[in-house]
Amino acid sequence: MEIYSIGFTQRSAADFFTTLKSAGIQRLLDIRLNNTSQLAAFAKKDDLAYFLKAICNAEYHHEPLLAPTQEILDAYKKRKGDWTAYEREFLRLMREREVETNIDRAQFAQPTVLLCSELTAEHCHRRLVLEYLAEKWGGITIHHL
Repeated sequence: MEIYSIGFTQRSAADFFTTLKSAGIQRLLDIRLNNTSQLAAFAKKDDLAYFLKAICNAEYHHEPLLAPTQEILDAYKKRKGDWTAYEREFLRLMREREVETNIDRAQFAQPTVLLCSELTAEHCHRRLVLEYLAEKWGGITIHHL
């Protein structure tokens, strides 16, 4: 099973949607806690769902079970926390939520991409989610777009 990840910050809409279309993405799983911010430009929930369907013929789904809590996010972003602490807290949250059993693996039968805002996956929870699922489920190849 191949699962993709992508961030939208510092990307043009043209680059973002061309990248998704070129990868053959059929479903986007939005794992942001806040998906309606005015700062998200083309990646606001309703706009994103429209553009995905119109440009890529892809589905949009929001999955808050894979998002950090506001507390974890604020500790890292607003209070300039340490990435190692964020990673530890987020992975603890994934274990508590038992995402490996509470997320339907069948959702990923078609080419699926996890969306967050960070440009690269290095310091983004989408990488942590994918690595966690790969460890728990096995048989996953991860591609960061």
